[in-house]
Amino acid sequence: MIPLWVEAIGVAAGFLGVIAWIPQIRKVWVEGKHEGISLPTFSLVSASLTMWLFYGIVIESVAMIFANIAALSCILAIIVGVLRLRREG
Repeated sequence: MIPLWVEAIGVAAGFLGVIAWIPQIRKVWVEGKHEGISLPTFSLVSASLTMWLFYGIVIESVAMIFANIAALSCILAIIVGVLRLRREG
């Protein structure tokens, strides 16, 4: 079992990682801008986060599981927003 203090570090890191995506989500969904966003890059990041999520499940790390679910949600929100904007434009 992973010690609680180690999980706390993981939760903090995951929280910061998710906060980092908020400006990008805002740019896409609020400002309606998608220039400079590479869908192939975001797709690779999404694949990587999915693999980290499965790793977190295997090692039973609650912090890793929640952080990767949250980050994946952010990435998917960006991808969906960009696809929507590019379809409209």
